[in-house]
Amino acid sequence: MNKKGAFGALSPQELKKAKIAYLCVLPALLVLVLVRAYPIIVVFLKSFTNWDGLFANDFIGLDNYKLLFGSGMFWNLFRNNMYLLLSVPLQVIIGLIVAVLLYEHVPGWKAFRAIYYVPQIISLVILGYLFKTMFGLEGPLNQVLRSAGLENLAVDWLLNRETALPVMVFCVTWYSIGWQTIVILGGMSSIDTSVFEAARLDGANFWQRTFKIVLPMIVSIITYCVVMAVIWTFTSLFPLIYSMTDGGPGFETMTLDYFIYNKAFQRGNQLGYACSASVVLLIIVLIITAIEMRISDAAEEKWG
Repeated sequence: MNKKGAFGALSPQELKKAKIAYLCVLPALLVLVLVRAYPIIVVFLKSFTNWDGLFANDFIGLDNYKLLFGSGMFWNLFRNNMYLLLSVPLQVIIGLIVAVLLYEHVPGWKAFRAIYYVPQIISLVILGYLFKTMFGLEGPLNQVLRSAGLENLAVDWLLNRETALPVMVFCVTWYSIGWQTIVILGGMSSIDTSVFEAARLDGANFWQRTFKIVLPMIVSIITYCVVMAVIWTFTSLFPLIYSMTDGGPGFETMTLDYFIYNKAFQRGNQLGYACSASVVLLIIVLIITAIEMRISDAAEEKWG
């Protein structure tokens, strides 16, 4: 039996159309390879060298990886990244709650629809300085605590790992709720309204509509939100950390992406070492994403 997907089974006219289609896609594909695949390949190759960005570029094998895993620094950074992942379930759950309330048109939903997205339009650098001021020793939070007679609780929140990381989790969660809400709300809007009308006619209350209809039908959307939030947390917190804590005190709030910047541009131009950390970060993100996709597939089979 002929297969339409094979060029040999196509008529001359269809073959001509297929070649034109591939030629139309080719420029975009070349650009994608140039800006995506090529840098990844170069970083992987440079991770086996002592590259300093200018003169040194000698092959040193696995020395960079041995130094990364053997120094103990990597595990501290990885622990910080995993701690910040606590923001992912918080932002997804809160975003889901806000999306459901907006979809159900609770009183004041039109005004709140414009308010919830405000944090998302603030630059992460500005947000970092805002939280640095708010949680500083003489910041508004400590002023309120002192006014309430809670002098012992007035500390410099960002100079202690035990308090700095929770503040960062709070900041990331607050910043990301708007994005989570708009994506989940978009998924909910794709559900046929007749489903909700039928549920209301059958006497389904708010909780039954949410857990029996909405959640099972947007499992793939929630998975997308979780995957993107994890990737973003691992790769995009540099501006926030730079402006809020600069990775301090010491390395207590430094993450892998900030460490890569630190080694590449602040500590002797160790670009080869930074490339090895970048490769490890990429592998970690791919592994976590694969695990999340497996869990998502299992959830869709159960709920679908």
